[in-house]
Amino acid sequence: MAFLALGVTLLLVLLLARPTGLYIAHAFKDEQTKLDRFFGPIERGIFKIGGIRRDNQSWKKYVFALLMCNALMIALVYIIFRTQAYLPLNPTNVPNMEPTLAFNTAISFMTTTNLQHYSGESGLSYLSQMIAIVFMMFVAPASGLAACIAFIRGLGGKPFGNFFVDMVRAITRLLLPLAIVMAIVFIALGVPQTLEPNAIAHTISGGEQSIARGPIGSFLSIKQLGNNGGGFLGVNSAHPFENPDAISNLLQILLMLLIPTAMPFVYGKMVGNAKQGRVLFVAMSMLFIVMLGTTLAAESTGNPVLNSLGIQHDQGSMEGKEVRFGMMQSALYSVVTTASETGAVNTMHDTLTPVAGLVAIANMMLNTVFGGAGAGLMNVLMYAIIGVFLSGLMVGRTPEFLGKKIEGKEMMLIALTMLMTPFLVLAPSAWALFSYSGTISNSGFHGLTQVMYEYTSAAANNGSGFEGLGDNTPFWNITTGIVMYIGRFFSFVTLLAVAGSLSAKKAVPETAGTFRTDTALFGVVFLAAVLIVGALTFFPGLVLGPIAEQLTLKP
Repeated sequence: MAFLALGVTLLLVLLLARPTGLYIAHAFKDEQTKLDRFFGPIERGIFKIGGIRRDNQSWKKYVFALLMCNALMIALVYIIFRTQAYLPLNPTNVPNMEPTLAFNTAISFMTTTNLQHYSGESGLSYLSQMIAIVFMMFVAPASGLAACIAFIRGLGGKPFGNFFVDMVRAITRLLLPLAIVMAIVFIALGVPQTLEPNAIAHTISGGEQSIARGPIGSFLSIKQLGNNGGGFLGVNSAHPFENPDAISNLLQILLMLLIPTAMPFVYGKMVGNAKQGRVLFVAMSMLFIVMLGTTLAAESTGNPVLNSLGIQHDQGSMEGKEVRFGMMQSALYSVVTTASETGAVNTMHDTLTPVAGLVAIANMMLNTVFGGAGAGLMNVLMYAIIGVFLSGLMVGRTPEFLGKKIEGKEMMLIALTMLMTPFLVLAPSAWALFSYSGTISNSGFHGLTQVMYEYTSAAANNGSGFEGLGDNTPFWNITTGIVMYIGRFFSFVTLLAVAGSLSAKKAVPETAGTFRTDTALFGVVFLAAVLIVGALTFFPGLVLGPIAEQLTLKP
């Protein structure tokens, strides 16, 4: 039965990917479409109120608009967090956030990371949850989608469009309608949606228990759809109020993968080469299946120490997992949430076996096993360009991508993008291990993994964590905040600069020597680029962390 449920889930993901991709491509078309009949009046009203002109921007103006808009929104929600005690809709009297925690949280949710150095139900008021958090859960993925659409347009030699127009369309035509529908579905399944304060239950022993609740249904739908993650409640989607049963668990998995799996088809449609989009989708799917299979094998075998004591569950490792989901659905969720850069959890990742933890952190390091909404495909195309470049060097020919020559300028920008992630992970990890070891709950190899996971999650804008860190301190709040911000926006700038450089070049006619990017061979080259260039970058750190931990486990 567990394998049947797994197969049905993956089949539904496969069936939804292409139609969703074609819809997204249609929603961002520059010319008039049938969607304008319904969404046009709403969008024109927003453009008029915001003073938005529907003109095409250069890549530099597009990036500037993206950065300034996001910076302004970070500042606004920071103010809300710092003053929430004085604002309405605070029935549980949550105090103002401490400055460094407010700094971290504002950046976290504006970068779709949703790393939480506070417990969900006790750190924010209802107003902060709805006006600040849910607001950012819409505009943050919309910004990522807009950047990706502009990147695709630039690679295809088309005008970059207008950031504000693209961001509004991402919200009105995709995120908001789906989020409303799914919020209603989740509420029907038993997820609370209320502004009432915590419920007080009287126990049979005469005591009282405060049960957290709130507007969770509306939070949950956009949390998963926008690859945001985070949790209204402290234990995230392991809590029955955020994930009541197997049906809600299935829907959350589908929502997390809906946009990321659709993006290769968006790309294929927009550049006029649907076959190339399918090749990228198949290659990414193969990576996903390998990661999933590895995790299932590791969790099925379980912990050899527990096995030797005779207390291992007969269905695999159940440590840190909810019984209502079981090992298989918990393992699947851990792969999906890190592959899609969502960060929601229905099991505690700190209790995963070392190999399963390795898969989770590797998904984030690569950020190409579908990846997050928009940003994931940008990383995929970066590796695709690297693959084409390396192939061109091997045959002594100037490499071409979508009919444009890839030269030194583009590769320098891509190299900077490639090097930024390991720098953001390894440098602060070394600093934390050397200077703040007292905040790390585990010693040895697991402690190293714990720290490296935190910064990898921040740099990849995932937000899940190996819990146990004493992370609500100025050091962790400030360093992870900086890592999240750079990890999010640095690649937007450099990769849009690559697209800008390529779009300014004249198209080169295809010849017999042109390396085609819509073949199975290109898919193999792409996978090789990901595994050789990407995976080997982090291999030493992984050897000292989860791999060493696995090798030292003894029954």
